[in-house]
Amino acid sequence: MLERYDIWIAGAGYAGAVSARALAERGKKVLVLERRDHIGGNAYDCLDDHGVLIHKYGPHIFHTNNRAVFDFLSRFTEWRRYQHRVIANVPRDNPEVVPAHKKTDGRFFFPVPFNLDSLKNAFGEREGGRLGEKLLAAYPAQSQVTILELRQNPDPEVAAIADYVYEHVFVHYTMKQWGQKPEDIDPNTTARVPVRLSRDDRYFQDAYQGMPAEGYTKMFEKMLDHPNIEVLLNTDVRQYLSLEEYDIFLRGAGAPLPCPLIYTGPLDEFFGLCYGRLPYRTLDFQFETLPQDAFQTHGTVNYTVDQDFTRITEFKHLTGQELPGVTTIVKEFSRPYTGDPRETPYYAIINPENNALYAKYKAEADKKQQLHLLGRLAEYKYYNMDAIAARALELAERL
Repeated sequence: MLERYDIWIAGAGYAGAVSARALAERGKKVLVLERRDHIGGNAYDCLDDHGVLIHKYGPHIFHTNNRAVFDFLSRFTEWRRYQHRVIANVPRDNPEVVPAHKKTDGRFFFPVPFNLDSLKNAFGEREGGRLGEKLLAAYPAQSQVTILELRQNPDPEVAAIADYVYEHVFVHYTMKQWGQKPEDIDPNTTARVPVRLSRDDRYFQDAYQGMPAEGYTKMFEKMLDHPNIEVLLNTDVRQYLSLEEYDIFLRGAGAPLPCPLIYTGPLDEFFGLCYGRLPYRTLDFQFETLPQDAFQTHGTVNYTVDQDFTRITEFKHLTGQELPGVTTIVKEFSRPYTGDPRETPYYAIINPENNALYAKYKAEADKKQQLHLLGRLAEYKYYNMDAIAARALELAERL
């Protein structure tokens, strides 16, 4: 049975599903093997026990400037118009300057990325407005400015804004997210932290933004619904394969795999961790269902200074689901990935040492002519959803 396909794809997330559909429409017989018990990868969503549509692996908000990707996905879903907005929840340093309507139990909120309204929330209406005017005068031709640029400004008040943003938006949040000390954070990353020179409080500024109207899982179900596609769940591709130096063999058949394989999983695991495990950060999710219409004012609230969790997301804001008297939130806790089967590797830890380790696995993969790597795990890098969809479409064009 396994020999009658034109191509195998390991993984039914964005990378696997998009490439499967594109190849199927070119007349290829496609076998998709998914290790989990569901399709959709980390974008998988489902109803919880209370009927709330949740994202099992954390919030996924679609945004892109790539019209071709948007048009492709739009064949399989209608879109709910949604523009994500994030606020930071921080303890107030100077209670007297925070507007009363911004205060909650000794804390206050401001938009993230930091913008002109954030200045007013942090420093008060008058002082924040004055500082905002200084920024606009100092950078009249820019829509945003980095904290590196601010720190280099000769005006000490402008430079001080960079220090405030670093302390209240960036450094503590980054320490929690990546488990790093301040001195270990890449200075290039710090330098790129933006301050918007406007009141635009949208988290993303892409031309196309929204949420699949019926959810991501429904979108992927329609995408994979094609006579040339067969999907096997609870199936690890490695159970069918054995690796030789230059070939991938069907286990027990004594012959090479007769078709290309698109692999979207962890590359170190594909090669049996022969060079050691690639480091990742994983996430623990604490879901809570509450007997109320809403928990917070925004879809996501970042805790950028304190708390053990990085953020709280309330799904009804994202999905637009109308379900009175009940809401579900999720708190995210970041920690090192250990390889435990119950964990999910979410974020590759990109540094020279880890890149060198990945290069060893990539060299092994390059020996296998039938093997094509696709996605954040197989390529050991971060991709937004639209970027990996574009990569999948490009790969399908070449095969």
